[in-house]
Amino acid sequence: MTATDSALTGLAQGWCALSLLHSRIEAHIERALQSAHDLSVREYSLLDVLSRQHEGPGGHLQMKQVADAVVLSQSATTRLVTRLEDRGLLSRYICDTDRRGIYTNVSEAGLDLLAAARPTNDHALREALSAAATDPELEPLVQALENAHRPAAAQG
Repeated sequence: MTATDSALTGLAQGWCALSLLHSRIEAHIERALQSAHDLSVREYSLLDVLSRQHEGPGGHLQMKQVADAVVLSQSATTRLVTRLEDRGLLSRYICDTDRRGIYTNVSEAGLDLLAAARPTNDHALREALSAAATDPELEPLVQALENAHRPAAAQG
């Protein structure tokens, strides 16, 4: 085995660990959101992304941008938007300046559900990270994630 083979093997192992961490976190959050709010992780993510829009230039996301933000294909995003629209959690409308552009807005009911679900999401994330930190393979990734979001003064 060459040094390059060894490096790639290490990189592949790191990728597998990262994928495992992501899967465990997402599954834990999914169970918590479904149980408490009848909301999937993808639905929560979509509501969260759309809730950050604002009026004015660059304030609203086109469906392609929404798909990129929630890491889904455009067709899967359209189906997700339709489900949330059917539940009264958001609405779609045609852009005034470009009739091809379709935008979405989170309804008051969607904002209320998002506000209620945010603490559940945050708590489930913390639980999943704490559990992952006990796994020697995942602990360095958890530490890296926590350090990346700690203020610079607190890191030193």
